[in-house]
Amino acid sequence: MIALRSRRNKWQRGNSMVEFTMVGIPLIFVLISTFELARGMWLYHTVAYAVKTGTRYAVVHGQNCGVGSNSCNVSISQIATVIQSAGFGLPADTFTLTFTPATGGVTSCTLNDCISKQTAGIWPPASDNAVGKKLKISGSFPFQSVLIMFWPGAAKPLAPAGTIYLTADSRESIQY
Repeated sequence: MIALRSRRNKWQRGNSMVEFTMVGIPLIFVLISTFELARGMWLYHTVAYAVKTGTRYAVVHGQNCGVGSNSCNVSISQIATVIQSAGFGLPADTFTLTFTPATGGVTSCTLNDCISKQTAGIWPPASDNAVGKKLKISGSFPFQSVLIMFWPGAAKPLAPAGTIYLTADSRESIQY
């Protein structure tokens, strides 16, 4: 009787291990996937908010926003600084910005380069700096996740394995 009971206990312990393996591993994968998806959504929202804030800053500092002799024209560097302030947590060396005025003369740079190297000149250019002219600012951030390896073909043509570009753009008309 005792020998039969000990044999049954060993069988139940082995059964518990198999059940944990079959349920626990997928459950851990779902939990990690939930956190990675939340992190990706947070980064996308941050990119979209930062670009929207920068565009809003640019359109309210248009040609006629100054009173009297005051001028409030801005440069790409000033707009990029506003974007950096709004985009807390985005690395400035990989976050790429693209500035497009109404006539389509595109300027692209990383956030670091936009702040340090684009200090001279007014943006948008004088020909595009009038009330009602449309501006577009786009941002792109490479999001890297180990979970992308489980989605075949997710990012192969555009990026290295495990990378998806989170992009956002904002278009508004100059207000003042």
